[in-house]
Amino acid sequence: MRRTAVAADQERAAPIVSLSGTRLSYPSAEGEVAVLNGIDLTITPGEIVALTGPSGSGKSSLIAVIGGLERPTGGQTQVLGMDMGSIGERERTHLRRRQIGVVFQSYHLVPAMTAVENVALPLMLAGVANARDRARSMLQRVGLGHRLTHRPSALSGGEQQRVAVARALIAEPSLVLADEPTGNLDQKTGGSVVATMFDLARHAGSAMLLVTHDEALAFQCDRVFAIDEGRVAVKHG
Repeated sequence: MRRTAVAADQERAAPIVSLSGTRLSYPSAEGEVAVLNGIDLTITPGEIVALTGPSGSGKSSLIAVIGGLERPTGGQTQVLGMDMGSIGERERTHLRRRQIGVVFQSYHLVPAMTAVENVALPLMLAGVANARDRARSMLQRVGLGHRLTHRPSALSGGEQQRVAVARALIAEPSLVLADEPTGNLDQKTGGSVVATMFDLARHAGSAMLLVTHDEALAFQCDRVFAIDEGRVAVKHG
């Protein structure tokens, strides 16, 4: 696994993510259905952490809680100094727009927008004046300078995911959440996309939580956690 020269500094820094006994459950006719059963997890600045586990184990739910898309129903969930269990929807939205980048398996690009427009969108929503110029520069960095005006339907799967990665990293967020980013790609294309994502995150100093089924990809990260039945355990790191 990757070891950085700043590992000691990371350990001393205030964590980007600090979960203690985090729970998530949903009501049903038969009673509460537990999805996360007391998650303990810490991610420090600049650290890349992998999360593995079988389908239905709670990986995507954990991403949703950390990203403020779901409100935890128990425990302590601190993300970038914010208590995700108590802050309102407006504060969670502001946090996502300003400090969290998200990469999904299915790209989630806006079909009617060009590559430049998709990448510029987070900056435009934040009121950044030179959003399009920065988006063009970012697309150059991910090897898509020749695809600036193409819409998602005109791009390959790998190209669409590169656009999604560029969009997630354009604002140099403190935290990147990547949910199976190579799940729809072949091994070679997926490896190239991940290498690009890692390079951009390291350049920005972003912490990253990467959900993946790919063990080889997981072991490129600083630490690896496994999740099963809503609980996590350290695998390596």
